[in-house]
Amino acid sequence: MLNLFFVRHGETEWNVERRLQGRLDSKLTSKGIHDARLLAKRLATTEFEAVISSPSNRAVHTAKILTENRSLSIVTDERLMEIHLGHWQGKTIDEIQTIDSKKYDCYVNHPHQYKRDDGGEDFLDVKDRLEEFLASVEEKHDSGNVLIVTHGVVVKVLQLICKNLPLNRLWDPPEIDGTSLTIVQSSQGERKLIMEGDVAHKRVSVG
Repeated sequence: MLNLFFVRHGETEWNVERRLQGRLDSKLTSKGIHDARLLAKRLATTEFEAVISSPSNRAVHTAKILTENRSLSIVTDERLMEIHLGHWQGKTIDEIQTIDSKKYDCYVNHPHQYKRDDGGEDFLDVKDRLEEFLASVEEKHDSGNVLIVTHGVVVKVLQLICKNLPLNRLWDPPEIDGTSLTIVQSSQGERKLIMEGDVAHKRVSVG
């Protein structure tokens, strides 16, 4: 049995500003770092065969916090990067709604109809590269645990793949919050979600 531990990166400065990042980047906030440390404690007794991260700095920083006390090296894979949002990247949601309201409505409410013509990606593009990534990991690891640090849209697409749902169900609950944990069990070509968007580590009382 292969267990894939998918983690969304910790909260970033642009997350707080409601600014879409896509392939651009911003630093983890103090909260994002704190939450990643809480998750590291939660996973302290779990042994991992490998750690794979999106190359984005916010994901790699999160992965480094999660593996601080381990001898594992972090491998990056571009197939785990966030959806490329074209000219939306770096803009706030309010700005995007002003300049591109119809397309943003598709993005949020009709994801199966969302398309870009500026070099960005749609959700099927993300699905294609994520399925390719999953197949490559399953070919390399037939058992054990693999830690994977990635982005919100990637985890939402992962849910669709595992549940065999259409794209119009992309934004179904649960929400994928910063440092949330989603676990996929893979065995003999079948994938099963056994945890989705879990943030129990962030509810730990302090002091």
